[in-house]
Amino acid sequence: MSPRVTASSEHPAAVPAHQLRAALADYTGARRAAMPGAYSQYRVEAGGTGPGTTVGWRFQATKSRVREQLVEVSEEPDGTLVESDTRSSMVTRWTVVPTGMSACTVSSTTTWDGAGGVKGFFERTFAPLGLKRVNTELVANLERALKG
Repeated sequence: MSPRVTASSEHPAAVPAHQLRAALADYTGARRAAMPGAYSQYRVEAGGTGPGTTVGWRFQATKSRVREQLVEVSEEPDGTLVESDTRSSMVTRWTVVPTGMSACTVSSTTTWDGAGGVKGFFERTFAPLGLKRVNTELVANLERALKG
């Protein structure tokens, strides 16, 4: 059994929670425009907004590590947006919590089955840092777009 890798982070944003959550779930508009440079070949294959959406992209985690992802979007009862890669064990959960009338905190948690051995050690050590950086950039881009 492969060791589990988890990358978690929180991102404060100075926009209302309902607006940021809607932008995060808008895969045809806001989300497409806000994707960081680590993502390419972005395409919506079904749906486009929230649960029921299927979206694909190429995620360049490092210079030598590229993931071709096809993600199915679902939603948990508490409103958490769940992105499950159909081609791997990777799952990302996005939770948006209000922290005031015009502010919120976005939490992201990504888990996947990692490599074993020395390669796995480096993956568990460095991949979470890279994902935190990319997810922070995505939330910052969405926040900037919402502020206009």
